[in-house]
Amino acid sequence: MDDRQRYDRATAALEAPFAILDLAAMRANAADLVRRAAGKPIRVASKSIRSRPLLERILAMDGFQGILAYTLPEALWLAANGCTDIVVAYPTADRHALAALAADASAAEHVTVMVDSAAHLDYIEAAVAETRPRAEIRLCIDVDASYVAFGRRAGTLRSPIREPYEAADLATAIAKRPGLRLAGLMAYEAQIAGVGDDPPAGAARARVVRVMQALSARELIVRRGRVVNAVRQLADLEFVNGGGTGSVELTVREKAVTEVTAGSGLFHPRLFDFYRRFTGRPAAMFALPVVRRPDPGTVTVLGGGYVASGPVGPARAPQPYLPAGLRYAPDEGAGEVQTPLLGRAAEELRIGDRVWFRHAKAGELCERFDTLHLVEGDALAGAAPTYRGEGQTFL
Repeated sequence: MDDRQRYDRATAALEAPFAILDLAAMRANAADLVRRAAGKPIRVASKSIRSRPLLERILAMDGFQGILAYTLPEALWLAANGCTDIVVAYPTADRHALAALAADASAAEHVTVMVDSAAHLDYIEAAVAETRPRAEIRLCIDVDASYVAFGRRAGTLRSPIREPYEAADLATAIAKRPGLRLAGLMAYEAQIAGVGDDPPAGAARARVVRVMQALSARELIVRRGRVVNAVRQLADLEFVNGGGTGSVELTVREKAVTEVTAGSGLFHPRLFDFYRRFTGRPAAMFALPVVRRPDPGTVTVLGGGYVASGPVGPARAPQPYLPAGLRYAPDEGAGEVQTPLLGRAAEELRIGDRVWFRHAKAGELCERFDTLHLVEGDALAGAAPTYRGEGQTFL
């Protein structure tokens, strides 16, 4: 029985559209991430999962420890529901959430807030100024891990902190402020972890990416080590976080890094097909029903316009996955309420049949559905609510 047959059989009683998670595929992906991490703990990126029961399931697996959240309200909600060791990956400007964190000693013990400037320290202090009693707030410094050469940047535009002295200056500023404590450092090399080195654009593009990544990794291992050493002279760091799904086995080689982050690799969305270092199994996908047949070589499915964030282009559209051989109509693409699909496979589809799609990214799928139906073999094994299914919308 092939995957399409398994998924169709398991979900025969469900009405599309809906989303599923293949548990065996997720377990295989998790095991491979742990192998690649070579003994260092993996912090789970919640933005790639966006389901509290699934986060708990993953954290119960050997090799996974802690959550990398994406907003402070999300972190507070997770902490209130029993999650611990939560680092918020991005700075916050949410005054109410900061005040709530400072007022909750239990949450403050388990949640770490991201900063990259003295302006963040000022903002936090102003937000909690009236809070009494006030718990100590744990902080993490975000260090820019992008690669800069010949006036060009490869990587994300994140922190202004790049050099050891800049990180040390911020660590010193934190130490001078009562009620704030530096707990960790993070440096995310998006240009390696989030950019496939075997892109579909062709051999020339692949060579450029591989050269850039090799030069970046060589530069970063030295610079990140120096940053960590400089800050450790000033603070007792609990963790140094780095990497992502695409760079796990490279990042763990750095002695300065104590843990890596991964999330997308658990679901293995479309954008993670283009790496030479690992091969994952598609685990999360969604089904849309065929509702029209405009002509013998075309079917139309309900919905489908679940385009991923990032630079606009075909790579951000969901992939028509099963049956194989379907493609978008070039003048319509993935539609808001209907999506025409072309190809020989369309000739075999009838009204009510399902087309299975893979999202370009991982967690964004969960912003479209309130439930992930769990598939084990060719049967359903329960369901997990997404954040949205629990009434939570953090971004």
